[in-house]
Amino acid sequence: MRPHELPEVRHLALFRDMAQSNFDTLMQSAYAQTFPASLDLIRQGDPADFLHVVLEGTVELYAQWGGRECTMAVVRPVGTFILAACIRDAPYLMSARTLDRARIILVPASDLRAVFRRDPEFAVSVIHELAGCYRAVVRHAKGLKLRTSRERIASYLLRQSVLAGGVASYTLPVEKRLLASYLGMTPENLSRALKSLEEDGVKVDGSRVIITDRARLTELARPDRLIDGPDPDGAHAGASLPSAQG
Repeated sequence: MRPHELPEVRHLALFRDMAQSNFDTLMQSAYAQTFPASLDLIRQGDPADFLHVVLEGTVELYAQWGGRECTMAVVRPVGTFILAACIRDAPYLMSARTLDRARIILVPASDLRAVFRRDPEFAVSVIHELAGCYRAVVRHAKGLKLRTSRERIASYLLRQSVLAGGVASYTLPVEKRLLASYLGMTPENLSRALKSLEEDGVKVDGSRVIITDRARLTELARPDRLIDGPDPDGAHAGASLPSAQG
């Protein structure tokens, strides 16, 4: 592991408050590896052997059933996946693959569980992270079940603007095909819906989002704190998509 990587991992909320000795123990058994793009890292149903910490690159978490596939989350640096399966010593519920070249630290799940049992501050951090992930998943499920496809897209585009500081223009943080899958749509339906939203105050040019009438977009999206936040979006813990940058 490179010397500068340890402080990056230590800074994560998951590891920030734990005893230094326990952090050192975890890192001694962990190792870093660089993976090429489009490589499967884990498969759903396999035993959870490692907690993955993404230091460089981008990783997609996805699920499959009955010949169908959907994007569950996208993880960027510095972020982790999949904590719940590691703590419970249970099979992964999602698969993961690199979207581009990625450098990842693998922390043995057995060591993670051992430190969880003896370090109360680490245990509290784990509980907070899992609670955050749970709330992010519930919010996303509510959006999928209670909003129409146009409302979901409008809500997503408006929230990304807010997270980027209220900017009127920003770049989508993921490819449109991933966004479509995450929002429960086909790429074709997403493309048509984005075109139709031009009359509701937002234009998408390639990966660039331009809000032309925030009031009209807000009227369509109808932001709701019980669906849209203010909780963190869980992006660093593999529970959602990453936030946009202005």
